Amino acid sequence: MSPRPDADEALPSRATVARPAAPLQPARPRLVASLLSVRNWQQLGKFCVVGAVGYLINLAVYDALLHAGLHYLVAATCSFLVAVTSNYAWNRLWTFRELRGHFGIQGMRFFVVSLVALGANLLVLHLLIANGGLEKLPAQAVAIVLVTPLNFVGNKLWSFRRRKH
Repeated sequence: MSPRPDADEALPSRATVARPAAPLQPARPRLVASLLSVRNWQQLGKFCVVGAVGYLINLAVYDALLHAGLHYLVAATCSFLVAVTSNYAWNRLWTFRELRGHFGIQGMRFFVVSLVALGANLLVLHLLIANGGLEKLPAQAVAIVLVTPLNFVGNKLWSFRRRKH
């Protein structure tokens, strides 16, 4: 037996239920401001330039390690470590220059974001090779591109976030 509602907990009337839903609220002002910010787009451009260099480093090291006989997931992890070191240095010195905080704290945050991106990269890489039938090098190239937005957002919002004063 279900409990009866109290008098002050009246059920909605048919008129209330039949009324059309309220229109969706407009996008949050902060999101719109972020999308319209020239500085954010400049940072994204710089991040992509740094990322392109890291991408080339990653693929070159990955290819060399594959040719040396390493398993593709081990090669991807090693090439990631080389590329992430370069990416951190350049993002700290150039992309997010005005947002430089404590070297160790930012470095650890960057590394944590990069580990999450590495996990996503390894998953996508494995799926592209095992299920997608792609060769190892093109699969790695695609996996890096697919994971880049996650990496940028994590670093922008956490690793190099603006400090509150």
